[in-house]
Amino acid sequence: MRLEIITPEQEIFKGEAEAVQLPGLDGSFQVLNGHAPIISGLSVGTVKVDLSVPFEAGEKTSNLIQKDGSNAKVIRVEIKGGVMELFNNKVIILAE
Repeated sequence: MRLEIITPEQEIFKGEAEAVQLPGLDGSFQVLNGHAPIISGLSVGTVKVDLSVPFEAGEKTSNLIQKDGSNAKVIRVEIKGGVMELFNNKVIILAE
């Protein structure tokens, strides 16, 4: 599925993901490829992304992205809250 993580200041990440774990208002939840449409508020926490291909940082890579040392296909992004929408296999996270 296509994933975009955006803050008011910058685009944090844009790419393909197999699964995204999110800090929901009522607890952590995960969405997978082919998940039903959903909109949810997000609380303070970590967005964990299981990527389709290993992550490679470029010169425009946000410093908010943390690589998982043991798995090149996993990244984490700390957020202060926000909202997410999944529709037609595209996840958009508007984060603070």
